[in-house]
Amino acid sequence: MSETLQPVIKRAESIEYHTVDAGEGFRKSVLIGPEDGAPNLAIRRFELEPGASVPKHTNEIEHEQYVLEGQYTVGIDGEEHTVSAGDALLIPAGAVHWYRNDGDSPGAFLCAVPNGDDAIDVLE
Repeated sequence: MSETLQPVIKRAESIEYHTVDAGEGFRKSVLIGPEDGAPNLAIRRFELEPGASVPKHTNEIEHEQYVLEGQYTVGIDGEEHTVSAGDALLIPAGAVHWYRNDGDSPGAFLCAVPNGDDAIDVLE
């Protein structure tokens, strides 16, 4: 008999943010993930301070992203794209990608990923 999935409500004030070592001015939180009982996906929030950058890297898993605020540059497989609030992105598994916030205001996005192992390979 399988365990019944229980609802989870996490309040904003209880969500912790952590600096991401790979980038400067870049931090993340896991909004809902496996530690909350989510069986398939994790939803994360990333924030890029003005001047923040994340080096070129690849992931073994796909990323679906939704831009919440600000405007910043996302590089995907050699092409740069300016994204802003309301834009949505699919970054396929294995795609070389990076981020840069050249603006004066913070950028933020949600990122949904499948649960499980992910190997990150920083290329710079």
